[in-house]
Amino acid sequence: MKNEQDTFEISYQNELYDIKEFLKNHPGGRNYLAPYRAKEVTKRMEDIKHSKAALYLFKEYKKDDKRKKMPNEGEEEDLEKLVDWSKPMLVQVTSLGTKYKEWVISPVDRHLRLFGNPILENLTITPWYVVPIVWIPVIIYLIKLGAVRYTNITKDPSPWISVVLFVVLGITIWSLLEYSLHRWVFHIEPSGHSKLMIYFHFIIHGLHHKVPFDTRRLVFPPFPAAIIAFILYQILSFVIPESHVILITAGAIAGYVMYDMIHYYLHYGSPEENTYFYQLKRYHNQHHFAHHDSGFGISSIFWDKIFGTAIRLRHLKMGIKW
Repeated sequence: MKNEQDTFEISYQNELYDIKEFLKNHPGGRNYLAPYRAKEVTKRMEDIKHSKAALYLFKEYKKDDKRKKMPNEGEEEDLEKLVDWSKPMLVQVTSLGTKYKEWVISPVDRHLRLFGNPILENLTITPWYVVPIVWIPVIIYLIKLGAVRYTNITKDPSPWISVVLFVVLGITIWSLLEYSLHRWVFHIEPSGHSKLMIYFHFIIHGLHHKVPFDTRRLVFPPFPAAIIAFILYQILSFVIPESHVILITAGAIAGYVMYDMIHYYLHYGSPEENTYFYQLKRYHNQHHFAHHDSGFGISSIFWDKIFGTAIRLRHLKMGIKW
């Protein structure tokens, strides 16, 4: 028999929901939910005006495992019946057609399998710590190599100030690339008529919006990241002098590593109120559950402000504790 502390039951429209597993992920924090254990929350939820995505996610926690329609859904079908979650998802998403866009931004709290082949599947799953383990040695090597090349070409007797500046420039370039990729590539909207576009969108980013709490899919696997790094280096080589390009590339990769670690932390970290990451976590949660077409910055909201896609966070009566 379950101990009371093993569950967190609430009543909504005379139905029971156990949101124990959601407490650590709730955008509003544990402290906002704490007073509602074993209570009726229908009026409270209606007053707060949860987004459509948030209400869809709430269905996951219904105690009898039958996803219940939320208010204003009318006769909409349960989108999860369009796929079989016991089978690899990549071979199924193209069959969604024009339903794909709605399905992919309707989050669920589940693990997602992409491939049936275990080798391919394992290549798509990356624990967060793999990213720094793989890339920090590469960054150090490139900085050393770039410093030697810069010194040999420029004959600068005191190269380290320039080395630092070019690495910082690479980090800055990454921050713009991070925003640009997230906005104009990751959030491209497939019409549903092209299977190739559905595949592309789902693999690079759609699956993250579908299963935002799947810890295995929050950072980018090293192999495809290496391909992107190589392509970036080739592009930079055309427009940046040979003396600088390796250092700038090292900075861009460092920027990517910081981005990936920050992204993971924004999902699973517990930043304190009035800190930089506290605001970023609130901001990123809004992107996932309310504003899919804005708030594209992850490690910074600078470019959102420049391009007019910033999300305005509402003032809260008390700080959030995750």
